[in-house]
Amino acid sequence: MVTMEDVARLAGVSKMTVSNVVNDRHGVSDPVRRRVLDAIQQSGYRVNVSARSLKSGRTGVIGLAVPEIDRPYFGHLASLVIEAAEQRGFHVAIEQTGAAEAGEAGAIAHSRTLHFDGLILSSVALDRLDKRLTAAGHPIVMLGEQDFGGRFDHVAMPNEEGTKAAAAHLVDQGCRRVAMVTGNDFDGVNVVTRRYQGYLATLAERGLKVDPPLLFPLDEMSMEAGRDAAHRIADSGLEVDGVVAVTDTVALGVLRGLADRGLRVPDDVRLVGFDDVPASRFSVPSLSTVAPDHRWMAEKAVELVVQRIRTPLRPAGEYVAPFELMIRESTR
Repeated sequence: MVTMEDVARLAGVSKMTVSNVVNDRHGVSDPVRRRVLDAIQQSGYRVNVSARSLKSGRTGVIGLAVPEIDRPYFGHLASLVIEAAEQRGFHVAIEQTGAAEAGEAGAIAHSRTLHFDGLILSSVALDRLDKRLTAAGHPIVMLGEQDFGGRFDHVAMPNEEGTKAAAAHLVDQGCRRVAMVTGNDFDGVNVVTRRYQGYLATLAERGLKVDPPLLFPLDEMSMEAGRDAAHRIADSGLEVDGVVAVTDTVALGVLRGLADRGLRVPDDVRLVGFDDVPASRFSVPSLSTVAPDHRWMAEKAVELVVQRIRTPLRPAGEYVAPFELMIRESTR
């Protein structure tokens, strides 16, 4: 069995430093913390959760509630959250909310009933003032696009800036008829409205006309819906030469749909997605995409919920993930 002393020797630090990192205490510099976490991962060290639970009165379990676990983005995120939690000695229980108010409220209730130490919630439908949320009374960290008014720790995507960069890249590649394939919920604050604003901002900055027919809304953000949207684009006669897709899942469907109509990517239409899911690197052509730092997001969410467990009354913070625009074959 790998011990804390083994980790300390591998990292070149004291046992106390390893303990401070495992328990997420202050006073450890970022380079040392990273060295210890790397040593934990290399050695396979695991915290004795049962012993710690008996001592602390906690279960050692964090809940993760996401809209749909079968979507590539959420599956990838869940694996990274599990990895980050394991490094801090926590298990993760995953729940699917269906992006519905009842599902999200149920996840909060379950996390209390099952005595989870905290909950990471990707919220789509719950209003930030909903009483079921305000009465939760235990550590919650929010993911997603909603504005929670500084009431909860919130880890967000670079929605506007990422989509601005994607649209600007298409314009820089010579595209002048840039369509957007996205969801159909333009009310309130959500992934659709935030990313659409980024798209509009680039068109305005580059002096391109905002043409309503170049918006192709979807009833659901799936590959099938993306394929159908591509058929509409090809059949529209609008001479679209660039497409911004709201997610990589949608973009992969668009890629298929354009091929169905005999349009070549990137020769006839350039295409860029958002999320950098693993499948985007393996499509033909490979997909250019906005790549948020998913590992950063997962580690930040776990770090925040652990801090909230230990210091319930500390001020909440807002954190936006860094991103990179991955230029691949679909826009070259």
